[in-house]
Amino acid sequence: MTSPLTSRFPYAKGSDGARRLGYGADYNPEQWPREVWAEDVRLMREAGVNTVSLAIFSWARIQPTAGTWDFGWLDEIMDLLHAGGIGVDLATATASPPPWLTTAHPEILPVTASGETVSPGARQHWRPTSPVFREHALRLVRELATRYAAHPALVAWHVNNELGCHNVYDFSDDAATAFRTWLRRRYTTLDALNHAWGTAFWSQRYSDFDQILPPRLAASHPNPTQQLDFKRFSSDALKEHLTAEREVLRELTPDVPVTTNFMVMGGTKGMDYADWAGEVDFVANDHYVIPGPQDRDELSFSANLTSGIAGHRPWFLMEHSTSAVNWQPVNLAKTPGELARDSLLHVAHGADAVCFFQWRQSAAGAEKYHSAMVPHAGEDSELFRSVVELGQTLEALAPIAGSEREPARVAVLFDWDSWWTSEHDSHPTSRLDYHREALDWYSALLRLGIRADVVPAHRADLAAYDVVVAPVLHMVSRTLTKELTCYVEGGGHLVTTYFSGVVDENDHIWLGGYPGALRELLGIRIEEFGPLLDGDTVALDNNTTGSLWTDRITVEGPDVDVLAGYRTGAYANRPAVTRRTTGRGSAAYVSTRLGAEGLTALLPELLAPAGVSSELPDEARGLVETAVRRDADSRYLFLINRSDTPVPLPGVTGDVLIGPAVAGDGLVLPPREVAVLRQGAH
Repeated sequence: MTSPLTSRFPYAKGSDGARRLGYGADYNPEQWPREVWAEDVRLMREAGVNTVSLAIFSWARIQPTAGTWDFGWLDEIMDLLHAGGIGVDLATATASPPPWLTTAHPEILPVTASGETVSPGARQHWRPTSPVFREHALRLVRELATRYAAHPALVAWHVNNELGCHNVYDFSDDAATAFRTWLRRRYTTLDALNHAWGTAFWSQRYSDFDQILPPRLAASHPNPTQQLDFKRFSSDALKEHLTAEREVLRELTPDVPVTTNFMVMGGTKGMDYADWAGEVDFVANDHYVIPGPQDRDELSFSANLTSGIAGHRPWFLMEHSTSAVNWQPVNLAKTPGELARDSLLHVAHGADAVCFFQWRQSAAGAEKYHSAMVPHAGEDSELFRSVVELGQTLEALAPIAGSEREPARVAVLFDWDSWWTSEHDSHPTSRLDYHREALDWYSALLRLGIRADVVPAHRADLAAYDVVVAPVLHMVSRTLTKELTCYVEGGGHLVTTYFSGVVDENDHIWLGGYPGALRELLGIRIEEFGPLLDGDTVALDNNTTGSLWTDRITVEGPDVDVLAGYRTGAYANRPAVTRRTTGRGSAAYVSTRLGAEGLTALLPELLAPAGVSSELPDEARGLVETAVRRDADSRYLFLINRSDTPVPLPGVTGDVLIGPAVAGDGLVLPPREVAVLRQGAH
């Protein structure tokens, strides 16, 4: 899994050829008078900043009117940054159209499912499929690329910004036209579309492509496959905008890598980033912690999934926060140590650049209460001192630049199609939360001290893993069925859950009993689902408690073991957790939501056939997270203290890059701190 430093990742080496990690922020000098700019560069150098993202929301400043351009200020700041040794990830500035454009062309504004036009006044007020917007956006991109192609500060291009954050679903006439074009490419004929959409139901059969609309506000539940295809189309429409800008940049600056910032975090599900990853020269991601009992689990999960999307190659943490954000109901400041720990957790999972939103905290505007590297209090602040300290830490970690994540023995599969379809309306329950179920399994693995990868279902090399966990793998094609079967028969151990294998790629039920496509592999048959009402639970005979869902399971075949049964509820005395041994592997099924706590109790039994257990001492499990990165010469062990107490780690050896010294019997990891040890050649 090792490879040389990628030539398309611009932060693996500095101008002197030495390894380095990227460090910096979104920089918005247009918000400040010129006398602040030189001070900014001085403070950046003090903090160890070596890269900034520039001009993200600068369209109105760069092009004040349809016929005028103002590059003077941008020329000046590009020169200042270069003189300060700071590279620029230059944005194409297309994220937020200027007022003159929306006034002249209101037809670029998005339309909601209920037919309301979204007004300007915030950001991302543009239709991904608008030909008028595309024309103006690409003109801007061409002007920027022509002007700065040879500028020595330019190290990468940043297309748009957080594509789809606020405009992923547009139901306008432009979208309808583009949707029909997309459907013609996908299905070719109306007969194929009518079959895929099941239009025999509710008299929905189409006799002309021009009759088809996006799933706008309807009298009842819209056609489910229409909903699914619109989600697929909407992700593709944004990807098409990304590639349109990218092609202009590659034409004019072929040697400058191009990226855009994904948002692999929380409930952001409209964009299929696993599908987008091949369109950028390196993967970049934004992540913000959502406060709650699994907040740091989610941070780790998302960083891990970003690495999976990137193929375990180095990626760029484009944005996260130094402290509080501004957009949550209550915006909590980070406690001491969390700024560094959050940043280094991303590095542990493959980030070779760590950046924040933003450099200097705004004095005006919607995000003025969002934290930054330089807070309202200025450089004489604990926050800025922490920023400087993190810069020093990242400098000490320069040897890991370009290294890749070492694969774990366990993988958690993540599938956008299953996410989209499992949460459709008109289902057995509206309470199902795909992301939460996947996160629960990952949380349980963290509690047990077991390293796991989070990987996109349709890009995963299953054979690389001893155990594959596929929560709510709702949509399973015939091809995926064969892949999973071959994996198990070849010696792999599959674990899946309720509402898996139920539909094919067109959201059609696999007939003959659930779990449909996986029925034979699992050796069970389910005639009827048993979703639970809010607050209802069922007891299992392994002392765990289920919620949300139950299944009426019938075991088919002598090679299926019942690992746990229902003790209470409508299906009392029937199987709840099963495992079928087949070939050299096994396939297990968990028919209820056990939550992270219940899964922590169950997982050791599910992992036992593969011989997977924690590499950590007992006293560190659940308190310390581990990750490993490798290059051609060394293995780098990351140890992250997730707790507020010191944790002893006896037996740990290696050369310390950061963290406490290793004593004769190992090390003691202080609260909320990270240690990185180089463990030599492999």
